[in-house]
Amino acid sequence: MEGMEESSKNDEVTKINQESATLQKINNRSLKAAVIGLGYVGLPMAVEMAQAGYQVQGIDIDVAKVAKLRAGKSYVIGIEDKVVQSLAQAGLFMAGTDYAAVAQADVIVICVPTPLTVEHQPDISFIAAAVDGITPYLREDCLVILESTTYPGTTEERVKQPIEDAKGWKVGQQFHVCYSPERVDPGSVHYGVKNTPKIIGGSTPACLSYGKAFYGSFLNEIVPVSSTTVAETAKLFENTFRSVNIALVNELTPACEQMGVNIWEVLDAAATKPFGYMPFYPGPGIGGHCIPIDPIYLSWAAGRQGSELQFITLADTTNRQMPERVVKRAAELLEQNGSTMQGARIVLAGMAYKKDIDDLRESPALDVFRLLSEAGADVCFTDPMVPVFRKEDGTVIQAQPASPELWAGADLVMITTDHTGFDYQEMVDHAKLIFDTRNATAGCVGGNIVVLGQPIRSDVNVMQNVKEVHEMQVHKNMRVDQTVAGDKQELTDYIEADREPHLKHSHEDSGGSHGES
Repeated sequence: MEGMEESSKNDEVTKINQESATLQKINNRSLKAAVIGLGYVGLPMAVEMAQAGYQVQGIDIDVAKVAKLRAGKSYVIGIEDKVVQSLAQAGLFMAGTDYAAVAQADVIVICVPTPLTVEHQPDISFIAAAVDGITPYLREDCLVILESTTYPGTTEERVKQPIEDAKGWKVGQQFHVCYSPERVDPGSVHYGVKNTPKIIGGSTPACLSYGKAFYGSFLNEIVPVSSTTVAETAKLFENTFRSVNIALVNELTPACEQMGVNIWEVLDAAATKPFGYMPFYPGPGIGGHCIPIDPIYLSWAAGRQGSELQFITLADTTNRQMPERVVKRAAELLEQNGSTMQGARIVLAGMAYKKDIDDLRESPALDVFRLLSEAGADVCFTDPMVPVFRKEDGTVIQAQPASPELWAGADLVMITTDHTGFDYQEMVDHAKLIFDTRNATAGCVGGNIVVLGQPIRSDVNVMQNVKEVHEMQVHKNMRVDQTVAGDKQELTDYIEADREPHLKHSHEDSGGSHGES
């Protein structure tokens, strides 16, 4: 009995000493970190760690990305080349492709993609590959943190258990595991890695303590939860909430058009309520890594337990139908103006899934481009952020420069991404017909504009003496400038970081965006 008590005391002393040593390494920044996956999540996290004084090894299987970083070039919006260069020169950030670098790391953060399979099921093969890659090089007392969005249970099943099986270790003793979901909002000027509250759950209390201490040393706010599964589910719910509400607005949009109601005016009026409401907006579809994908992960996980999440299924179906809806409407507009889709010259203004970023993942504009082409239209695109994109057949399509000549040469201009880099009044002045799926032309003067969600009109004028007829007419979707009190603004800022209330809708919450991912 005395021997058991003595052993327990020794174990407790060892645990305390280990925790003390870890805290010391955090405090003096001698702790070393490795970030697996250097995309829009991993690179900003690696940079934030390095700027806090930690030595960070970035690892990515994409040789081209690694080569750019080694050359001091950033490919992520919001991270400047000079930041990468200065951190590299200081010896705080290195990039490579070899998992062997993990052998020098105390903390390993996994930020790899989690897409859907062709069967519309969760694809966690990148997580599995990352865990397989790091496991041979893990050293005792390390902390492994998964940040990739995934279904509840992944961290325990696909991170903790494989490491325990391969190494013969026990989580919370020889190594530690946490889940902390990424909450990146691409293109946001308000929220970044440092000032976005960081949810974290641990496999054990000791794991959570380690994770909190590490992230708390360089991030503003840590939100601990009771388990990795809770943290995983919280992330999925955040974006499922948005998917369902976007779908509600997308479903209401054609109804408002038929009823003669301007949905943009309705939504702006509703947004003045300072409690119990959060604005969402229609668009040509949903895009980005999270809103089109995260709800499917949650629905799939619930299905494993015999639960059916009908709202998620309906919302996903509704949102994914939007590209077809806007293409059908485009065909109707062409016919209304004496033309047909077959052979029509159509310019898509914007290919990125969200304004002012260069990300094409799940962009609804890709589907719109494909559907228009399949219908026989002659389609091209312009985008100040996206120079090229690759079609499903491998064909590379080059962007056209935005110009009066481009607008004037089109039978129809479709605004599919509301980049601030476009001169919308110039577009209106020269285009024959504009179909605006983002309400980007709010405030523009011209009778050649049709806006998704505005009452259906039979008197849309193509560009024939439009300027003379309408030079005194302000486009019907002009907003009323209203001042929103600071406390009211905070209500929407968390989700709508870039929104200017009642003047311009933001695409963080619109049908074509995912804001934070």
